[in-house]
Formats: sequence, structure tokens, C-alpha cells
Amino acid sequence: MLPSLPLRAVLLCLLAAALYAPRLHAQLAPSPDASPVSNAPAPKEDDQPATTFKVNVNLVSLYFTAKNQNGELVPHLTGQDCKVSEDKVPQKLKSFQAVTNQPLTLGLLLDTSGSQQRVLPLEQQFGSEFLDRVLKRQDEAFLVSFDVNIDLLQDFTNSPHELERAMDKAQINIGGGSYGVPGIGGGPVPTSGTPKGTLLYDAVYQTSNDKLSVQTGRKAIIILTDGEDQGSSVKIADAIEAAQKANVIVYVILIADRGFYNGFGYGGDFAMKRMATETGGRLIDVGNNGKKLEAAFQQIEDELRTQYIATYTPTNQHFDGTYRKVAVTCQSEPSGADKAQDLRVQVRQGYYAIPAPADSAN
Repeated sequence: MLPSLPLRAVLLCLLAAALYAPRLHAQLAPSPDASPVSNAPAPKEDDQPATTFKVNVNLVSLYFTAKNQNGELVPHLTGQDCKVSEDKVPQKLKSFQAVTNQPLTLGLLLDTSGSQQRVLPLEQQFGSEFLDRVLKRQDEAFLVSFDVNIDLLQDFTNSPHELERAMDKAQINIGGGSYGVPGIGGGPVPTSGTPKGTLLYDAVYQTSNDKLSVQTGRKAIIILTDGEDQGSSVKIADAIEAAQKANVIVYVILIADRGFYNGFGYGGDFAMKRMATETGGRLIDVGNNGKKLEAAFQQIEDELRTQYIATYTPTNQHFDGTYRKVAVTCQSEPSGADKAQDLRVQVRQGYYAIPAPADSAN
């Protein structure tokens, strides 16, 4: 027979059980609206993310491709095959690797100004096929159209179907004006003020800053356009700078219906070549030829799948916001009696040494 307990002890036991039971039930069956609770111990001071962020800020990452003299992509390079310099000063590589399977964040920018009326269906068809092929499980893409406005047709998604559906909805928009000079939405020829027509530079600037600057890893923008800008609030240098600061590679597929210009001058190719070259991308001129457009998408896909990344901590540790010129040189391995050959490297031409935020120094 169990010994009897004093009445006071019994009451205390019952009270403790009553207080404990709701807590136990709350842990087993939390409210659907309750915020998740972590039972992990508080991080130590050394585990705070600020320290990691400071290291990452001081690490320069260069994504690039290498081709031989025949224009063929060269796989299987190693850190011994390539050298990096910053402002002509040799840098010591911290890491070097192929990044075929690294997640890719892709922005597709679609020119829907009046000059693209005849080629938009080609862009929609082959652009959708490209996204269906290139997007892997860990990748994401978004779709933006630009004309007199800049519209996000589809936000970040891994679904080629969602992107295709958004692309099919893209429409030519000239702001109510008649079809005239490419990029000018208000009529055949502007007579006064600053016409607002094709906001190409603004589109690159905004997507680089607002969509891609906060993303990590491989990032690229593909622009389908005739290269003519009209009415942007920023200049091409601003758009290039925004892409460089976000570490974004810009590819330009120059698709232009030359017959649309009706004698007016066309010069979009020069500006687009500058934007692509300075960000480590490439300009591909396809005219208004569907087969060339399909081939252009295939070339970009091949390059994105044959990229390397070289990282280094710059010898110049003054992060004062200045622009630093970078160069990557690579040589192929000698084969038999053949000597090593210099390869053509496609890489961004520089970066801005942006200082770390104040809280990262803690």
C-alpha cells in the first residue's frame, strides 16, 4: 500500500500538472496561425552572418567562358590555365571551377515597341523554347517587356509554362501613336519635347537594381531588341554600371526589321555591343531571320552551360567605390607537338569596389 501524501503536496502536484499540460499540448499541436518557433540554441558571436558577409564583399567573382581560335567553347580548364589581373596587377586566385550545375537566375527582356511588330512572334516562339530547354530544377527566370512602359510580365519562377504563357501575352505598345520611327511612340517624327518610346536603358537599369542585385550566383539578362533607346531617364553608362554592380552578364540578341525604318537612321548595334561586351556577354545580330534567332538562343545556352568562375581577394583593399578594370587570360593545354594557344575569354571588363555596409564591420 502506497504511503499517503500530505494534502498540501497533493494540491501542489495537481497544480503543476495543470500548468504543464497546456504547454505540452501547444508543442504537439500548434495553432495554424502561430509563428514557427526555433528550439535551436542562440548563435555564438562568431556565428553571426555579419562576419561572413564582410568576407563575401571583399571577394571578387568573375564568371567567364573561353573559346579557341575557331570559336569553339573550351571545357575542362583549371586554375593553372588562367590568370587574373586587376588594374594590371596580378591577383592570386582563391578558387577556380566550372559552374555548369550552379543555379542560374535569368531575366528575359522583350522589346515590345512599334519597331518589333513583325518580329515579336519569332521572339515569343524561340524565347519560350529556349527557356524550356535551359531552365533546370534549381534555376529561376523572370520576363519583362519594355516600350513606352516597363512591365513585369512574369516574376521569378522555375516554370517554363508560366513564362511561355506570359510571353504569349506580350503585345506591341506604342502609347497610342501611329507606327513611325522605331522607339517613338507619339507619331512619325517628334516635333517637341523629349519623346518617350523605347525605355531600353531604363529596363536594364531597373531589372539589374530591383530584381538581380539581391540574387546570388550566376545571373544573366537576355535582351531581345533592335537596340534603339528613346526616352529613358538613365543613360547607357548608368545601365551598364547597374549591371556590373549586380554582377550580371548581358546578352543582346539584335533582332531588327530594317525595312521598318523607312530611310531613318539605324544605329542600335553599336550601343548594344558596348553593353554586352562591358558586362561579359555578347551581341548576336540575327536580323529578322528565325533560323538565326534559334541559333542565337542555342549559342547562349551552350555558353551558360560552359562557364567558369574565378574568385580572388583583391590586393587593393580600399573599397572606395571606384571602378577597377579586370582581365582574364587563359591558355589551352599543349597537346602532343602542338603548343599551348591563347584562348579568347568572354568576361566583364571591370567592377565597382563598393565598400561594405557599416554593420558588416562588426
